[in-house]
Amino acid sequence: MINVVGLGPGSADYLVPLAKRLIDDCDWIVGAERQLVAVPHQHAKAHLLDKKLSDLIVWLKQHQHEKVVVLASGDPMLYGLGKYINQQMSSSEVQVVSGISSMQYLFSRIALDMNDVYLTSSHGKTPDFDFMLQHKKVALVTDDKIGPYQIAQQIINRGLQRTLVIGENLSYPNEQITIMPATEVLDQPYQMNVVVIIDER
Repeated sequence: MINVVGLGPGSADYLVPLAKRLIDDCDWIVGAERQLVAVPHQHAKAHLLDKKLSDLIVWLKQHQHEKVVVLASGDPMLYGLGKYINQQMSSSEVQVVSGISSMQYLFSRIALDMNDVYLTSSHGKTPDFDFMLQHKKVALVTDDKIGPYQIAQQIINRGLQRTLVIGENLSYPNEQITIMPATEVLDQPYQMNVVVIIDER
């Protein structure tokens, strides 16, 4: 059985109990180097996550009769590995265990409800900014190509006023959460970040 397990925002403190049990009981644990270091797996053999996802699927099919845990950041079905693995393998061979997404975590940290939020991503793709910025509340996971500064510039270029919440290294000891107008977002590196855009008018 292949278990795709959501790690939550990062710290092992946010693993759900089922995820912990599956990790404790698995034969193989698959993940990025950072994930394998963060999650204790004393009895399981470790397999480094293939950069080519097609290679990962080949490996999973070779080991599908063993107890395998694939570690996924946040919630595997929210811009994570869950969708891809389910599409490539039979659903009877895969169980997805939800985690707390980094977006959920950030909204909780700033005490802002998620009832009317639009969720999207700029990780490896360009979002439809015109559509996205029609919403009063937006949350997105980002990468180093379209991150907080680039998002802020898209807002400014449209003559809009928005507040950005930038959450970096969420749930880790070096977590940083910054709240500022789009006009004050600096062109600098942002580490492992999530951005919330709020129209406060």
